[in-house]
Amino acid sequence: MGSELEAPIHVLMVSYPAQGHINPLLRLGKCLAAKGLFVTFTTSETAGKNMRTANNITDKSVIPVGDGFLKFDFFEDGMADDDDGPKKINLGDFSAQLELFGKQYVSQMVKKHAEENHPFSCIINNPFVPWVCDVAAEHGIPSAMLWIQSSAVFTAYYSYFHKLVSFPSDSDPYVDVQLPSVVLKHNEVPDFLHPFSPYPFLGTLILEQFKNLSKPFCVLVDSFEELEHDYINYLTKFVPIRPIGPLFKTPIATGTSEIRGDFMKSDDCIEWLNSRAPASVVYISFGSIVYLPQEQVTEIAHGLTNSHASFLWVLKPPPKNIGVPPHVLPDGFFEETRDKGKVVQWSPQEEVLAHPSVACFLTHCGWNSSMEALTLGVPMLTFPAWGDQVTNAKFLVDVFGVGIKLGYGQAEKKVVSREEVKKCLLEATEGPKADELKQNALKWKKDAETAVAVGGSSARNLDAFVKEIKKRGAVGVSGR
Repeated sequence: MGSELEAPIHVLMVSYPAQGHINPLLRLGKCLAAKGLFVTFTTSETAGKNMRTANNITDKSVIPVGDGFLKFDFFEDGMADDDDGPKKINLGDFSAQLELFGKQYVSQMVKKHAEENHPFSCIINNPFVPWVCDVAAEHGIPSAMLWIQSSAVFTAYYSYFHKLVSFPSDSDPYVDVQLPSVVLKHNEVPDFLHPFSPYPFLGTLILEQFKNLSKPFCVLVDSFEELEHDYINYLTKFVPIRPIGPLFKTPIATGTSEIRGDFMKSDDCIEWLNSRAPASVVYISFGSIVYLPQEQVTEIAHGLTNSHASFLWVLKPPPKNIGVPPHVLPDGFFEETRDKGKVVQWSPQEEVLAHPSVACFLTHCGWNSSMEALTLGVPMLTFPAWGDQVTNAKFLVDVFGVGIKLGYGQAEKKVVSREEVKKCLLEATEGPKADELKQNALKWKKDAETAVAVGGSSARNLDAFVKEIKKRGAVGVSGR
């Protein structure tokens, strides 16, 4: 009995194979490992191949982290590369295939580790793989879910699913949505829920997680009490929710930055940033998925040239499976901006945003990027594409006071002109508006640091979650 209890509590993490899903779950994994747990992190082989190449990750090797351990274990998803790259398949079919292969794999893992006397005490998933909760329930293992978007967006989905307030519909697509302490216009609602959405399937997939909300004993959210007090308070009436973010700012996450889940190797940007004046550089990145139309890239390029701003622009190559050509920058762009700018394919974003030369961030407003900038004290120009990004943009500008609206959701099919890009760049980097945004961002930075410090709101919630896993794990061991 004693030897069994001395073995580290074992947690399985199952992530949807997308960059913006893997990063926060891996950060949580490192936090749990640091507190003495053994964490097995898994996602599909499609993502695993990229992660191994970009980060020198070895399958099944055990990495010491703090007082515990972390191990990567990838599963086949039927998406083996052919000569042209991953098979071309739509998201709906891919998610169905992922569920088919993933369920089998997770079940096999559960049985295998139970037989080896190293059973799982908890299984944690992120949204888009709601079936993980089903597998955990079938095997009688406690499960938890890491919500990787904001608490406000969770509230929107929860309200939609339970029909608590009116939402845009086919018959009335322009209705406003009343959430606690804010009204969202029809084009500020998470747009997977909107009848105009280009990706309605993803709304259906996320809502599957809300159907399953009775199964996880806890919903963790990568946010913090001070930032989203109204929404966290509201949700605690319905859901066992615990804000534990910003996960990237937790002491262990910052101390284990070499353990990453990136799909691409970062270009060297820091040396170049070191050569720039403080608060002089506009950082531009639209995340790992969003791929802008060529016409919009051209307008941004001219806006940068005309503003004479110094910039670091992440212009990633197109995904192989969408069949579009790489972006082309205007003739003479590199000559005109040689002394001012740098264009790269990928960047170490946390280090870039933390760099003193960065003045503002032109962003797609994914929640990971929003949290990183907000809590590193960096003002933003909001340029959302879809999903929760349009809602995050609303909050960054109108609620948190750290952003200027530049772009619109892609469903609106608007191209932002070079004149507008130039005007907003200058407004965000010079003058009274820039000062106001910076002061607000620095306030949130301070609040975030307090939240993740010992005794802070997020640190307490994370400790309580670990305690709960250990308690449930001990019950599981004595019950075996």
